[in-house]
Amino acid sequence: MMTLLSQTYLATTPFLPLLAEAEVDFSLMGVIRNLGPTAIAVVVILLIMSIWSIAIGVERFLTYNAAKNQSREFAPKVAASLKNAKVEEAINLSEKYKKSHLAMVVNAGLKELAGSGDSSGETIDASKRALQRATAIKVSEFKRGLSGLATIGSTAPFVGLFGTVAGIINAFQGMKNAESAGISAIAGGISEALFTTAFGLLVAVPAVWLFNYFTSKVENFVVEMDNSSAELVDYFLKQRRR
Repeated sequence: MMTLLSQTYLATTPFLPLLAEAEVDFSLMGVIRNLGPTAIAVVVILLIMSIWSIAIGVERFLTYNAAKNQSREFAPKVAASLKNAKVEEAINLSEKYKKSHLAMVVNAGLKELAGSGDSSGETIDASKRALQRATAIKVSEFKRGLSGLATIGSTAPFVGLFGTVAGIINAFQGMKNAESAGISAIAGGISEALFTTAFGLLVAVPAVWLFNYFTSKVENFVVEMDNSSAELVDYFLKQRRR
């Protein structure tokens, strides 16, 4: 009887480490609780980058939306004023729409024309330069913050990769210290590696999406400002012929 019990104990003893290893917590909260100092530092950096990209995205969305809405209101009104040759009225109107990119460009061109008091070739050339300057300034304003999104989108995966490398190193150190290749010896390091990699991609992908989306918006605004500048120059030329 004792021999049978001894054999049974010896047969089941090798599986005891596996049972202990099965108790390793691989849930999300379990992984977060077991993060090492390096992984925590990486996660904090990625959190800051994520908050920064979200803040830029919200601010740029509100800015572009306001510019779009005000420009839609401004365009027909200024067109009616210029059609009736009411330059001063058009200037006053453009100054009311502070967030409109079209209003800023039109205001610059009309002020240059009104300041000279004539429609000579030199005045029209000066108005063209004023329109170009206003367009360049507005484009620069529209692009504000987009470089931050591009930086986050391109560097966040590498920040996560740094955490991955650190996690793999911890896994091998755990194997060396435990002198075992069991899952419990490398679970912490592997979980850190996978978590930081996934978090880095989670931060980077939305930043790239936002950058591409806002870049296309800026390109559309540039086209609108160029078209408005061309139409305004045509208006100046018509006034000169008259």
